[in-house]
Amino acid sequence: MHTLSRHVAVIGAGASGLVAARELRREGHSVVVFERGDRLGGNWVYTPEVESDPIGLHPNRTIVHSSIYQSLRTNLPRELMGFRDYPFAAKEEEGRDPRRFPGHREVLMYLNDFAGEFEICEMVRFNTEVVFVGLVEGGKWMVKSKRKTSDEGLEEIYEAVVVCCGHYIKPRVAEIPGRAASALDISRDIAGVAKEVHISSRSVASETTEKKPDFATMRLNGMINGYDNMSLHSQIKSVHEDGSVVFTDGSVVVADTILHCTGYKYHFPFLDTNGIVTVYDNRVGPLFKHVFPPALAPSLSFVGVPWRTIPFPNFELQSKWIAGVLSNRIALPSKQEMTEDVRAFYSSLEAAGKPKRHTHDISDSQGEYAGWLAAQCGCPISEEWREQMILTVAKNWVVRPRTYQDEWDDNHLVLQAYEAFRNGV
Repeated sequence: MHTLSRHVAVIGAGASGLVAARELRREGHSVVVFERGDRLGGNWVYTPEVESDPIGLHPNRTIVHSSIYQSLRTNLPRELMGFRDYPFAAKEEEGRDPRRFPGHREVLMYLNDFAGEFEICEMVRFNTEVVFVGLVEGGKWMVKSKRKTSDEGLEEIYEAVVVCCGHYIKPRVAEIPGRAASALDISRDIAGVAKEVHISSRSVASETTEKKPDFATMRLNGMINGYDNMSLHSQIKSVHEDGSVVFTDGSVVVADTILHCTGYKYHFPFLDTNGIVTVYDNRVGPLFKHVFPPALAPSLSFVGVPWRTIPFPNFELQSKWIAGVLSNRIALPSKQEMTEDVRAFYSSLEAAGKPKRHTHDISDSQGEYAGWLAAQCGCPISEEWREQMILTVAKNWVVRPRTYQDEWDDNHLVLQAYEAFRNGV
């Protein structure tokens, strides 16, 4: 099959955009990466700045790109976090954080190392925001961008667009708060300085419901043990002007501050597909395997849509697949077959009682998903040590919810990981 070299726009220079750019260039494509900030790293570039609207609802608010907080440490070990062929190995160098679960600055340093190793910065236009992406004749894309230092915009034509801008900009402010992974870590940090911390979670049963505790609830229960000033509650029923918060289990507390740890919404304000790709109840669709919209494939694709997964290796496999498809080296199913696959996937979610907003939650199928992508790309299947480590880390979250980042029982797997890194496996 004759391979093609295409002119490709990559939107975003975070982790997904960096590995997408590398894989696209490896495949022989011409690549331009648009990054509205002045540094690469995306969400991993920490800033103490806060938005002008504390809950992020005002359309004209000052937007802060990053959602990470100053004390953040990774909740995954570095052996699992890194790209497959560029491990996130500890470096015993001045200014580096060699911990197995490092702070966010170390992750940013790793991404800078990655970009330097593969000369990615030469493809990046910093301080350049994409304001419009739309279809033009011939199935190509008009990309309009604007530099921060200029009032004039630039219009260019690309044969393909890869959206890698993440989904941590538009906050999901729930009428009834839920809980996310950040709630666990932030609550623990706040407990050291606050008089009381009350955690509301939809997974906690109220007086009128009986519900088997899920994985996150078990973590929450384990985490609050030992903290006299932390309490776990069911969902919030109502909030009143005097600060009183009423929960569905009947309990009431008076709060000075309500902190929403309810995640973010998918948001692509620059993208105009004439209604072909939509975001409804936080479902981006239709997308074949969370990547290609069937009617626009392969010229439009998304990297990093799935959540509750191990992100960097997932970005890498998605990017390899996209790059190979664009070059004609890897064949996609027909548009009809992809559309039918998406419909069958949606039907399976509905039959399982999974809400639309959890369409891209692949926590129950991430191994299967990664294996499918690897097979499409002709990549080796996941190593045994990696699969075992995923299981031991998840177990440790439950057994040691407060200390899992500093105590573990899988040193034998860590040794296997570093042996694999040395051997280039």
